[in-house]
Parts: sequence; structure tokens; C-alpha cells
Amino acid sequence: MAKPNKKGPSKTVDIYCAGCKTLLFKYRKGGKGALVKCFKERIVNDHTATPCQCPNCQKVFARETLIRGVAAYKMIGGKVVVK
Repeated sequence: MAKPNKKGPSKTVDIYCAGCKTLLFKYRKGGKGALVKCFKERIVNDHTATPCQCPNCQKVFARETLIRGVAAYKMIGGKVVVK
């Protein structure tokens, strides 16, 4: 399968923790569907100290994985909010 486009889309979205509304990422998201995964190379600003863990409430919101040979975070349903 093809790797995702490195530059990616120009539209950025803010990703917040669903529990405490803390800003986690600023991400270049393509398409209009739900946020299922975040490719690490498309993250513009990362506000987390520990990967996949909210810096405020310490809840795990994603899992690290490889998708199409590229490092990504696979989001857990209902743990993040996109604006």
C-alpha cells in the first residue's frame, strides 16, 4: 500500500482530551470523516509529555502503531474531541 503524503493537507484541527478538555495536538487532517488515526509526521504541535497520555488527567487516549509502514497513533473511541 502507498504511504501517506508527508506534507499532507494544509487544514489543521485541534485535538482535545474528551475528559478534561486539555489541548493534546494540532494536526493536519485530511478528509471530513472521524479521527481514527494520527500520523506522527502530520502533527504540527504536540502538547503531550508522554506519548498517548493526557498531560492533565493522565488518561491514555491512543495506542502507538505502524500503519502502512509509518508510525502513527491509533485513537481510542470517545477519548478525544476534534475542533
